[in-house]
Amino acid sequence: MSKNKNNKNNNKHSGSNAKPVKRSTEQQAATGENPKAQQVPGRTLGFVIMSVLIVGVAFFMQQQSTNLGNSANTASALYNNALPGFRVDAWHLPDDDLFGFVPIPAGAFTMGSNPALDRMAYQNEQWSRTQRQGQPQLPLYYIAKFETTRAQYAAFTRDTGRFRNAFAESDTGLPGNLPMTNVNWPEALAYARWLDEQLRNSNNTPEQLKVFLESGAKVTLPNEAEWEKAARSTDGRMFPWGSRPRNNLANIGNDEPVPVGSIDCEECAYGLSDMAGNVWELTRSLMQDYPFDPSIDKVNLQPEPLYVMRGGAFSDEINNARAAVRGAVDPGVRNDTIGFRVVISSQ
Repeated sequence: MSKNKNNKNNNKHSGSNAKPVKRSTEQQAATGENPKAQQVPGRTLGFVIMSVLIVGVAFFMQQQSTNLGNSANTASALYNNALPGFRVDAWHLPDDDLFGFVPIPAGAFTMGSNPALDRMAYQNEQWSRTQRQGQPQLPLYYIAKFETTRAQYAAFTRDTGRFRNAFAESDTGLPGNLPMTNVNWPEALAYARWLDEQLRNSNNTPEQLKVFLESGAKVTLPNEAEWEKAARSTDGRMFPWGSRPRNNLANIGNDEPVPVGSIDCEECAYGLSDMAGNVWELTRSLMQDYPFDPSIDKVNLQPEPLYVMRGGAFSDEINNARAAVRGAVDPGVRNDTIGFRVVISSQ
């Protein structure tokens, strides 16, 4: 509808596209109109809306504070008692001569997959266009025998006050020797750095580990070469126990994780537990095309990086339990199928 610019007095009664006439207070008084009756109650409405918003935000913040307080109390109360096979006076690490760390000797190993020998191999496991597998050299390092447990992570949150919301009130009945899940990459790395500090400053730290730390090594997440060598040793096996699929030696095809070390595998490389199945394990390696080069992670950072995870999870099938499988995950992802284990590495 067009506007009638020549008949301003009719604007008040024209269609919805017309502009209302603005009249002065004197004009309204002269015609007997009540000025206050013509005003839109904008200030009152705005005040009401603002009040509702303030009350809503205050209620939300109170709820958040309550939830964080509940999480803090839950984390503080969890796993204060000793678990069989673990030391409550050593951050719930395993009760053995090296706090559960296993030395992996220096030397080369076979990395990647040969599709001619492994029909389940994925393309990203091939070393290069001209070479199916590589032989990287690694120095001595130590890797945790078990995946990091809930009790170990709770010791970290209690000591630092960080990430206490990782433990919900509904978690109180879960065993402390289950693998810690639903933590993202930065939170896993923060745990490793905290444990590094504890081991350096404690009089209980095994001398072998303390000397290695003092030589320049640090507690961190494994890079993917360190993880794969620990999983398959130096004989090129496809699984931690050998080259034949064996579902009874890994927690796969199931509905939930099991406590670390629940599945006995004497044949597994270096005596490590759950290197196949149970939960995916985060590494400190960026997902990059092979050949593997640890220096790439420091110079070729991506704006939206993906980090390699290894080993498969309880919900996976046997093909993802192979030692060479390379999964990838956004560093901010939390998931009940993803956990981690730590290493002491000089790289």
